[in-house]
Amino acid sequence: MQRRAFLTTVGAGAAATAGCLGGFRGDSGGGTVTVATYESFVDGNDPVGPWLKDAFESAHGGDVTVEFEVPDSGVNQYIQRADQGADIDADLYVGLNVDELIRIDETLDDALFDVPTAELSRQDRILDELKFDPDGRALPYDTGYISLVYDESEAEPQTFADLTADRNRGDLIVQNAQQSDPGRAFLLWTITQFGEDGYLDYWSDLQDNDVRVLGSWSDAYNAYLSEEAPMVVSYSTDQVFASQDTDDLTRHQIGFLNDQGYANPEGMARFANTDSPDLAADLMEFMLTPEAQGQIAMKNVQFPAVDDAELDPEFEQYAHVPPEPVTFAYDELAGNLEGWIEDWARQVAQ
Repeated sequence: MQRRAFLTTVGAGAAATAGCLGGFRGDSGGGTVTVATYESFVDGNDPVGPWLKDAFESAHGGDVTVEFEVPDSGVNQYIQRADQGADIDADLYVGLNVDELIRIDETLDDALFDVPTAELSRQDRILDELKFDPDGRALPYDTGYISLVYDESEAEPQTFADLTADRNRGDLIVQNAQQSDPGRAFLLWTITQFGEDGYLDYWSDLQDNDVRVLGSWSDAYNAYLSEEAPMVVSYSTDQVFASQDTDDLTRHQIGFLNDQGYANPEGMARFANTDSPDLAADLMEFMLTPEAQGQIAMKNVQFPAVDDAELDPEFEQYAHVPPEPVTFAYDELAGNLEGWIEDWARQVAQ
C-alpha cells in the first residue's frame, strides 16, 4: 500500500500498556500468529507493528509469538495464490481497503477471508460509518480522511472550483490513482462531487490548470516538502506528523474542499484457511481495545475506528475531521471502480 513514509513518535511504550488492556481476554492459548501487512506498519520511524507485537505477546504471558510479513504486491499476492490453489502461510491481513475487497470478490470463487463475528466481543464498538464490508469479513481498525495540505502563505483552497482557478495554475500535486491509496481516494472524491458523467471533465479542467500527477504518496509529499508546489493531496492528520518537528505549520494547513474529506478506512481480516483461527481472532480483538486503538491512531497517524480510544492530547489537537466526511460504499463501487480508474488513466495518467 502507498502509505505515508514518515510516522509520528507519540505515546507510551508497550511495557507501560500491556498490563492494562481493558476488555481484552487473551484466552486463545499459545502459538504463533502471522500477520501480513504493508511496510510502514512495521518499519520506519516508530511504527505501530512492533508495539502491537510486544504488547500482545506480553498480554499472553510470553506464550504467543507475532510474526509480520510484507508481501511485495500486497493483497494481490494472496489473491494470486488462492486463485492457483497454493497455500497461504499468513493468518491475518492488516491493511485491507474496500477496493481491494472488491477485487478479491470479483476474482475469486472461494472465500479468501472468513467472518469472525461471533468470536469478537468488541466489534460492536467499531464506528458504523467506517464499516465497509457488507459481509463482515474486514473489520476497520483505523481510518484516514483525504484532504489537501497547503501553504497558507501561497494558497487557500476551499472548493473544488478553486483548484481549477487560474490563480492556482500549477499549484496542485496529486497521486496516480492506479498506484496510490490517497490518489485513488481523491479520484473517488471527485466522482462524488461531479458524478461518473462529469468527473473526467473536471479532471480535464485540472489538467488545463497544470495539475502534477506523481506516482505514490511519498513521491507527491516529498515534492511538496521540497516546495515544488503549494498544495498536495494528503491526509487530514498531517499536522500530527508535522508538529513533531516544527511549531511553524504554515505549510501544513488542512484543506477540506467544499467542507468535505474522503474517508478511507483500513480493515483487518482473518484468512479462511488459517491454522490459528482463535489466535488471529484474539489479535483482532486486541487491536480494538482502547489502549491499542490509541497507539494505532498515534503511531499510524490515522483516526481510530472506535470512539473510546485513549489518545494523546496532541493527537486530538492536530488531527482534523472534515465537517462532512464522504465515501463510496461497497455496493456503489462494485462493478464500477475498475472502469472509473481505467477511464481516468486513459485521460490523465497517459
